[in-house]
Amino acid sequence: MNRPPRPTRRGVRVAAPALAAAALLATAACSADDGDAQGGTARSAAPAAGEPTPPSPSVTVARTLTEAQVRTALISPGDLGPGWAGTQGAATWRDALLKGRVEEADCRRLLDGLYTESLLGEPAGARAVLGFDNSGSGAQLRHQAAAYDRAALDESLAWLAAVPRTCPEFTATDAAGNQYTVRVEAAAPPTVGEAGAGLHVSVTGGSGEVPAALTLDFAAVRVGDSALSLTNGGLTGADTDATLRATEAGTRRLQEVLDGGTPATRPSVEQG
Repeated sequence: MNRPPRPTRRGVRVAAPALAAAALLATAACSADDGDAQGGTARSAAPAAGEPTPPSPSVTVARTLTEAQVRTALISPGDLGPGWAGTQGAATWRDALLKGRVEEADCRRLLDGLYTESLLGEPAGARAVLGFDNSGSGAQLRHQAAAYDRAALDESLAWLAAVPRTCPEFTATDAAGNQYTVRVEAAAPPTVGEAGAGLHVSVTGGSGEVPAALTLDFAAVRVGDSALSLTNGGLTGADTDATLRATEAGTRRLQEVLDGGTPATRPSVEQG
């Protein structure tokens, strides 16, 4: 009986590469089919010759404010109501009641920040501050506007929101050894701007037959990468309505400046 001829070694060598090539083609076809089935087709990472390069993702660049623009964003006495005028200087109770030694780190950061007007951290750009005095109540309002690093600013706002829980009450000691009790409560955050924080702070104690009693409102509002902050109060209490008016007016002015506009001219007020 005749037997079929056995394949030569050369035939085996030729067939193997052909089979491998066929397998690769089949795999590529399956991959393309899978891409189409999933709503897309596999493409090379680089565009083919002659094809336009796809545009890069858009990048939002924060508007950089000048010193003059930041000052324009500050409020005027007319935004506060009757009895307010440009400050005659920092209130004496600032050194007496906001400057003290505190053991707890978070509480120390709060008191130091109130004294140095830096509760939102160090500005990354232009900064301006104005002070106002109320002739009737003796209260003082301090308004600040500045440009910040966004991440650092958001961290500061988150920290401020947590302070009433981490430091509801603590003791501060002045250079003479007198002790004061500081109480911190959450105030309703401003309803303007993109983010904000509010605090109500009282300081009582000290020496003498009549202990000191300082009451302060604090408010902060973020608009983009800029923010305003203000403190308002004194030894006779804090006018929360004036705090709200100042916060709303300051936010409107800051937003208008950031949008490229020019708010209404403010009466000339000495920076303090």
